[in-house]
Amino acid sequence: MGPGTCTERSEQFMSKKLKEIPKFANEAEEREFWLTHDTTDYVDWSKAKRVTFPNLKPTTQSISLRLPLWMLESIKTTANRQDVPYQSLIKVWLNEKLEELHHGAK
Repeated sequence: MGPGTCTERSEQFMSKKLKEIPKFANEAEEREFWLTHDTTDYVDWSKAKRVTFPNLKPTTQSISLRLPLWMLESIKTTANRQDVPYQSLIKVWLNEKLEELHHGAK
C-alpha cells in the first residue's frame, strides 16, 4: 500500500502510548475508576482475545422467606400461567423493583 492509506493512518493511531492501569484496593474502587476513564487510553482492544469461563457459577445465596399462604399461592399461580418456576418469578420481580428504585420509575 502507498503512503497515506487508511491502513497506515490507522496504524499511527493504534500505536499511541497506553497509560498504565492503576492498582485498586477493591472492586468498588476499580468500578468508580472505569466509570470516569476511557478504556482505550489503557487497553489496546485490537489485541484482545475472546475467552469463555465455562465453570463460572453465579454468586447466589439461599434464604428462608416466610410469606402468607395466600401470597405464595398467588405467586405460584402467576408463575404457572407464565410457565416459569415461582422462585424465578420472584427474582425477576425483585430485580425489576430494584432497577426501578435505582434508575427511577419508568
